[in-house]
Formats: sequence, structure tokens, C-alpha cells
Amino acid sequence: MTNDQNYNFQPIGTLHSPYANRIDAPHQSTVTAGTETGESAVATLELADWLDERVLQDLEGFERIWLIYVFNRNDGWRSTVKPPRGGPKRGVLATRSPHRPNMIGLSAVKLEKIEGRKLYLLGVDLLEGTPILDIKPYVPYADAFPDSAAGWIDTHDLIQGRCSAPGPRKPRSNN
Repeated sequence: MTNDQNYNFQPIGTLHSPYANRIDAPHQSTVTAGTETGESAVATLELADWLDERVLQDLEGFERIWLIYVFNRNDGWRSTVKPPRGGPKRGVLATRSPHRPNMIGLSAVKLEKIEGRKLYLLGVDLLEGTPILDIKPYVPYADAFPDSAAGWIDTHDLIQGRCSAPGPRKPRSNN
């Protein structure tokens, strides 16, 4: 095994979201304060033509699913980033910043229903046209660890409150 291996992935579908720009979307799928409506957004995921619809068999009945996707609008990455909730710059791997060495994202979203090759989702934080690499069912006994320590975020939560959001965001100036 060498360190210079490359991996090629083909999206399994495309997400259709009400969020056209990063500034419109929530920072996390469950934290919607600061968005235009303050509500969880409805989105759809259309399965790619190259996949057989049977790949969705038995997914109905899962309340939540994990979306693994590409940050396809990124313009590079940084070793340290400033979290939107404030505080000093942090190492990118200690944050959920989209500006990562590999442009891969992960979101747990609510699966509302499946109709043919289309999944209806609630609570997305992804932009229109985001390529989806994979879906995995959310399994509470394996995926939820509510008593786990969250490093610097635990300290931040003590000061600002759990799940605090940065509030309404304004477009960045080009200067």
C-alpha cells in the first residue's frame, strides 16, 4: 500500500435544495437559527440513472439517513479555520468546516418518504446540486453517543449555550 493512492467516486445522485448559496444554508442540518425561515428545509435526492432503483429497497422505515457528499463548490482548504460560532481559529480536522483536505461531507437528515428514484428529505444543510456519494441508514444504537465529550465545543457550549447558531448572516464583501 502506498501513500499516493487516488480514489475515484461516481455520485449516486444529486441533491435538490432550496439553498442556492452557502450563506443561505444552516451550518448544521439540525441548527436552523439564522436561516431565512428558521425552519428545517425540505430537499429531494434524485438517484443517478446508472443505479438500479432496487438499491433503495428496505430504506423506507428509517427515520434518518447519513448523506456522504462532495463539497463541490469549495475553493481549496486551510489548515486552520475560524468556526462560525466564534472563538479562535481551530485545526480544520477539529471542526466541521467544508474547507477540508478531502472535500467530503457528512450530514444526518430526516427521511420523509421515498417515491420511485426520489428521496424526500428534511433538515438539510447542503446546497442545490450537491453530488451525493453514498447513503447509509442512521442506526441509533450505533450512531448516537450523546454523552461523548466534544472537545473545545463543550467549552464553547458552556459559554454560549448548546447548539447556539451564529444568527442571521450577511453576504461577504469582495474587499
